[in-house]
Parts: sequence; C-alpha cells; structure tokens
Amino acid sequence: MPPRRRLPPAERRTQLLSVGARLFSAAPYDDVLMEDVAREAGVSRALLYQHFPSKHALFAAVYQQAADRLLEATTFAPGATLVEQLTQGLDAHLDYFIAHRHAVLAANRVLAGDPVIQTIMTDELDALRSRLLGVLPLADARTHAAVSAALKAWLVFVQVLCVDWLTRETCTRTELRNTCVGAAIGALRPLLSEDPAPDWPAALPH
Repeated sequence: MPPRRRLPPAERRTQLLSVGARLFSAAPYDDVLMEDVAREAGVSRALLYQHFPSKHALFAAVYQQAADRLLEATTFAPGATLVEQLTQGLDAHLDYFIAHRHAVLAANRVLAGDPVIQTIMTDELDALRSRLLGVLPLADARTHAAVSAALKAWLVFVQVLCVDWLTRETCTRTELRNTCVGAAIGALRPLLSEDPAPDWPAALPH
C-alpha cells in the first residue's frame, strides 16, 4: 500500500477518482470493493467514505468525469465535413470504450436503469445532439425538429451497438465506426435540402 500523506480535500477527491477509474476499468463492477480503492489510494476506508459514501457514488462520479472529458474531446468544427466530424467524435468515444470496457459495461449493463447513471448518459447524449445541430444546415424550425429527433435516435443506436460490440466483437473497429457514420448519413439525407455527405460512401475513412 502506498505511504499515506495528507492532501487538501480537492486533491484527495481527484486522487480517489483516478484510483476508482483505474479499478473500475480493470475489473467488473461487482469485483471492485471500496476496500480495494482505499488500499490503492493509501487511505483509510473512513476517509474514502467521507468523499464517496458508497461504491455507487464513486462509480457515478468516475463516470460523470469520463462523460465530461469525452465532451471536451469531441469537437464539431464548422470547417470540417460532417463525415470528418462524426469520425472524430466516434473515435474519441471508441478510444474510451475500448480502454475502459468494464466501466462502460457496468454503466450500460450492471447499472442499466439506475437513475443517476442514466442521467449522466442522457445529459452527454443531449449535449452531443445539440452540438451536431449547431453545425448542420437547418433551414427552418420543422427541419430542426426532424433532425433533432433523428439524431436522438441515432445516438441511442450508436450506444447500443457499441456496447454490444464490447461484449462480442462481430466486426472490426473501423467497420463499427463506419456503420455508425453511415447510419447517421442515411438518417439525415432525407431531412436536409443538401446532401450532408455527397462523397459517402465512395471514400470510407480508415
């Protein structure tokens, strides 16, 4: 166990979140014990519980932090093509999903239906949808509403497909990403006055 040292509360919380993120990524949710987190962090269980009253609270904080970082890493630049923007955002999420497979499966399988975790997911998906709406050519309120609904359904589709892929890799990562991009293009084309990706799928990104 690392030697114990005193840290300001904010630094201690950051440290505990880092340890928690590492452990939740290394093992299934049910196998991670608060005693393990305390030991890895070099603190007493009492101190750990002062910051996080339960394993669920710690996991929720870890997952919220991950969602915030994924939003920071997902940029939709107006100068980029829609395919480039979707590819960048999907790659950022797939990088996280693959590196933190156990945590993603815990949030989507073990804790499926948990209101706290679901709120974190919903908020991130809503933020991503809002950003995409901001870079798409929407002619009027009717188009905005139709595209918003299509993007909402597409984001859920991507979430389900990626979680299933983490459980059983039935295709390559590139094929998975291109399937998600293609689904978005297919959903948006009938709703926009201009083709959002005229070159798709002639030159698939690798």
